[in-house]
Amino acid sequence: MPFEVIITAFVRLKPHFFILAVSKTFSPMEQRRLIPLVIFILSLVMLWSNWIEYNRPTAATPHAATPSTISTVEPPATDDSVPVPAPAQTVTPPAQTTPLSTAARVKVETDVIRAEISAEGGNIVRLELLKHYSSENSGNTYVIFDDGAVHIFEAESGLLGANLPNHRSLFELPDANQKLADGQDKLVLRLKAPAANGISVTKIMTFTRGSYLVDVAYEISNESTDPLVTQAYFQFLRDGKPIEKEKSEGGFLKTLFGGFSRGIQTFTGPSFYTDEDKFQKVSFGDIDDNKAKFTANADNGWVAIVQHYFVSAWLPPEGVAREYRAKKTSNGHYTAGTVLAPVTIEAGATGQIEARLYVGPQDQNKLGEIAPGLKLVVDYGILTVIAAPLFWLLSWLHSLTGNWGWAIILVTVIIKAIFFPLSAASYKSMAKMRLLAPRLQRMKELYGDDKAKMQQEMMNLYRTEKINPLGGCLPILVQIPVFIALYWVLLGSVEMRQAPWLGWIQDLSAPDPYLILPLIMGGSMLVQFKLNPAPPDPMQAKIMMAMPIIFTFMFLWFPSGLVLYWVVNNLLSIAQQWQITRMAERGAKGGKKTAKATNDSKI
Repeated sequence: MPFEVIITAFVRLKPHFFILAVSKTFSPMEQRRLIPLVIFILSLVMLWSNWIEYNRPTAATPHAATPSTISTVEPPATDDSVPVPAPAQTVTPPAQTTPLSTAARVKVETDVIRAEISAEGGNIVRLELLKHYSSENSGNTYVIFDDGAVHIFEAESGLLGANLPNHRSLFELPDANQKLADGQDKLVLRLKAPAANGISVTKIMTFTRGSYLVDVAYEISNESTDPLVTQAYFQFLRDGKPIEKEKSEGGFLKTLFGGFSRGIQTFTGPSFYTDEDKFQKVSFGDIDDNKAKFTANADNGWVAIVQHYFVSAWLPPEGVAREYRAKKTSNGHYTAGTVLAPVTIEAGATGQIEARLYVGPQDQNKLGEIAPGLKLVVDYGILTVIAAPLFWLLSWLHSLTGNWGWAIILVTVIIKAIFFPLSAASYKSMAKMRLLAPRLQRMKELYGDDKAKMQQEMMNLYRTEKINPLGGCLPILVQIPVFIALYWVLLGSVEMRQAPWLGWIQDLSAPDPYLILPLIMGGSMLVQFKLNPAPPDPMQAKIMMAMPIIFTFMFLWFPSGLVLYWVVNNLLSIAQQWQITRMAERGAKGGKKTAKATNDSKI
């Protein structure tokens, strides 16, 4: 049978059926032998999966043959179920995406952001975070909203109704770029739309010092003789490309083994929140398949586009009825937004409709203060119950040390201390197994042809010596949830992004540039293997010897903060195991001397 058929069959096996079959078919001793084999096979499965991913053809970028225009927004329907107007079509050449509009722009800069606002709709078509830098080029600031250089991503808004400005209408821009002056706390940008039928509209955008929030409001003056009924909508326009590159540029080996660290991808796409249904993620694929499920109507909550480390969210006022929408446009882009309930402005009166826009880092200490549930965009998945306290502990230790690397080391020490009783019991069991190795080898020689008898004698020996043959696996099994939770914390916490430790480690969320920590980790695993009792099965011993090499390759492209945790954990485990093994050997020698002295006295 070809290798790929075997691997594919293994991938399709249900894990619980596999575990049940193992527990019912094999004795505890045989199960212990199967553990490294299962790990080895899983490694092969992941390796094969990344081989398939590496060789998968890249889909061609769709593009329109000619640009098209969007018709004027229709007035609200009588049932108030008005769709958000679709964005304009764009030409998308294979190599590069053209900007959405050639309309004039004005630049607005504060101490934390630099934005470009288009005259078309008053949309924010480009936005840079001045306190965060690109991972590919540390000299460049991080760009979230993009006009087509890499991504198409912008914040749009408008009004629904005849002759009212929408996100494709032209506004008057200031004559010069705007910059927050020293000593100035707020910068207000007023964009005026052409008046029509006695209705004048001004879009007001307020930027605040030190804040990633932008207040967006429509000031509507009704000088006509009839009441005006209108709705405001706020939405994001984005392409469906992930933030991360699909394939690394470091060659096949980097792509292949680096896939281990990308086994759990971060989410990029729309998300919604309401008090009733809480945080709801919607993938671009579900929108494609018309399977997107989220709360459509509420009087609270927000809509956001989540990406790695950062989030962009429209935050309408609480208590205002709204309808949430997500759709795919005809040119292959996506919109996610909200339409607010109709507002009536009487003749001769002035009204205002507003919402807030957040565009910035997923700072967990600040998101919760901005809007209910907004900090949930930092999604740790099913291990949130472990990851959230872990991040809190890391943050507290960081406040004491001022360095996330030392905080990770202290967290490792604390976790090791908490699990010390369990680890100590396991290491004692392993030490006893090590002392029993000669007797087990002797049994193998005596009962090599009678496996049932050998298993029975071995279990009797374990029972007599009070040894759990699976006890040595417990420390690793206990660490797995903590390891995965810390993986998510390091992977998803913007606080770790570009955070230095010392020397060559200048970004704990990125791989070690000189591979020093992964090599130390591999060496520590080898030392641990030497401290463990030698497997009686030669094949098992070879597999165990290969594991440090396999894991070293896997960890080459893991975040260096995670490798730091594993290195410190291994070193502490080695120290504990060495000390406990030495004490057990001394106790065994002391017991032999006592027994010999007792026998001599009897003689």
